[in-house]
Amino acid sequence: MIRQVFFGPLIQTNDKEELIIKESVAVFVDNGKITRILENSKDYEKDFKFEWKIRDEIKVLSHGQFMMPGFIDAHTHAVQFPNLGLGYNKCLLDWLEIYTFPLEKKYNDTEFAERVFEAVVKRTIKMGTTTACYFASLYADACTILAKKTAELGQRAFIGKVNMNIPRDDGYCESTLTSVVDTIGFIKSIEIIGNPLVKPIITPRFALSCDMELMQKLAEIAKTKDVHIQSHVSENKDEIIAVKQAFPHLPSYTAVYDAAGLLTNKTVLAHGVYLEDSELAILKERGTAVIHCPSSNTNLKSGLCDVQRLKANGIKVGLGTDASGAASYSMLNEMRSVLQVSNCLSLTRDNYTPLSYKDVFHMATLGSAKALAIDDKVGNLMIGKEFDALIVDMNVEGSLLDNFKEYTLEENFQRFIYAGDERNIVSVYIKGKQVK
Repeated sequence: MIRQVFFGPLIQTNDKEELIIKESVAVFVDNGKITRILENSKDYEKDFKFEWKIRDEIKVLSHGQFMMPGFIDAHTHAVQFPNLGLGYNKCLLDWLEIYTFPLEKKYNDTEFAERVFEAVVKRTIKMGTTTACYFASLYADACTILAKKTAELGQRAFIGKVNMNIPRDDGYCESTLTSVVDTIGFIKSIEIIGNPLVKPIITPRFALSCDMELMQKLAEIAKTKDVHIQSHVSENKDEIIAVKQAFPHLPSYTAVYDAAGLLTNKTVLAHGVYLEDSELAILKERGTAVIHCPSSNTNLKSGLCDVQRLKANGIKVGLGTDASGAASYSMLNEMRSVLQVSNCLSLTRDNYTPLSYKDVFHMATLGSAKALAIDDKVGNLMIGKEFDALIVDMNVEGSLLDNFKEYTLEENFQRFIYAGDERNIVSVYIKGKQVK
């Protein structure tokens, strides 16, 4: 049995979305799972070495350090990382055609996939992303490479083989039969890998890429295999118009997915910028979550998503980078983008309360865990959950933050959210294993 004790300050949120700050705790971890938490133990030597005779691995945080749950990126595209920073002069549909689809076609080259995915997993871990929900590739072999990389490097991940059966002139699509067979085969390949941290997720790209027959078949696979589902919804006004033209017998974008059977309490839909009231009612009834991707929405000029409205309607909201719609795979950067979008909305509306740094921290941790229905395992550091955690150091050498005076723990936390970066994340643990 691998036993660990982490001793120091702890910052996290609870189910009520409250920020919980503890100046001094001891977190006991057995085989990756938190078994005990003791608060207000000031004397490390007395409590842990002499009195209890603990000989396990003990990590004592130094001055300026604190523990927090790892970031959960609930929507990102592993295949798009080579395009970070490209094409933001376009809007969504043109950006997909000119930049995104041509890049994604390259992943039938497994050597290219291997090189990119190695970097993707290493870099997201370095940024503090302990769980990533990935759109992988149209090609099953490339998807399996990503699954193997996440398993090898220790990241918790959902990995989706992208499904697209609407014919295209460039050939970047597949038949319905191929889509179904390859999806089932990919799920089998993850079962063979046998890593409990790596799970498949059914991934129809969006309603413009899949016909109703394929979406219904994918929903059936998800039900039979009891796996998660991910897609996009209501990201861009032109996209919404196109969906309504493609499915004229259905009243809304969300209704298309509902008719296909894709909306479950283990479904996450990215964006949700322009959801109608009737769509929110469907999502709430189904328990389906929306993943907020503000950087992508502003880069591609899609719109400003009103998270407060989603929450007021009982929708679970998580956070995703949506790289390369976003120019960064940093969840810290994405949290700041949430705040900027929310502040902009507050400037144009009366009696509107913008989100706070506490709110976005919750979205990036326990909020995303709830959206992905994995909050029984991760999202905060509670007894019975797995130890997916970051150790943040505000005194680390090379940090862009200078400590000109003494700061409280909450002030240091606020500084990290607004102005810190990956250099302040000195250790990353996933299920108790140090991966950075």
